[in-house]
Amino acid sequence: MSFFLRHAPGRTLYDTVAEDSAAVVIREYSSSFGLASRLLAEPVRTQVRNVYALVRVADEVVDNPDPTLERETRATMLTWLEQDVRHALDAGYSGNLVVHAFARTASAVGIGEDVVAPFFASMRMDLDTTAHTPETFDRYVYGSAEVVGLMCLRTFLAAPDGPADRETAYERLAPGARHLGAAFQKLNFLRDLAEDHDVLRRDYFPGLDVDGFCDADRDRILDDIDGDLHAAAEVVEDLPSSSRRAVRAAHATFAELASRLRATPAGEIRRRRVRVPAAVKLRLAAGAIHGGRS
Repeated sequence: MSFFLRHAPGRTLYDTVAEDSAAVVIREYSSSFGLASRLLAEPVRTQVRNVYALVRVADEVVDNPDPTLERETRATMLTWLEQDVRHALDAGYSGNLVVHAFARTASAVGIGEDVVAPFFASMRMDLDTTAHTPETFDRYVYGSAEVVGLMCLRTFLAAPDGPADRETAYERLAPGARHLGAAFQKLNFLRDLAEDHDVLRRDYFPGLDVDGFCDADRDRILDDIDGDLHAAAEVVEDLPSSSRRAVRAAHATFAELASRLRATPAGEIRRRRVRVPAAVKLRLAAGAIHGGRS
């Protein structure tokens, strides 16, 4: 069920500052997302940035490698953040600029408890879970990434050029949005294998012996990711034109990263983070602008 404000007050200076703050978070934390988001038409661009800024703040609470930031302190911070989000969804306001920006978007496009609750549940798993089972892995990926794809889908469909029947379109496109979110998360797990295991002391892939990580492990994981990317590609061209090019660019970047990881020896993935160079990202973005249906 989605949250909506009882009234829609006019845009205030505080609203503008909150959304500007969300844009700063995205610019500083994610160059890849920042590039793709520039291909979104307004108001979708601002709304998606508002969503991702909250995700980044929550990630920072649980992932900051500062050893002096104890588990109980992180847990308290995450609880406060979740409570603030829930209050803002109901009241429409927050003293936290990023939360305020998120709540504005949630109210405008219909983001509600059905996706907010599993998101924070996954964030909380990172406080205690050091090795995942297949069941906890699926639950974690759903809450940490697939629901973010669903939040973004809400913004895409609420755009001025979105479908008249949003709910029917949402149900049809939701599986693709979930697959794209899952692919992104699994790619991050793979390329961050060393940092997650050695610094954060987390092993995400169930049953994987990170110290014995081999090419067969790499290919098995990437085969699963390729399946997610294929399923996501099936629905990209059905998105509104205001978001289609940006999602094409994001999908192309994920596919490029997957290809580079497959071409990288497992031992090297175990030691360093594989990246897509900025020049390649720009080329992929240009291809997203001119490729397929506009």
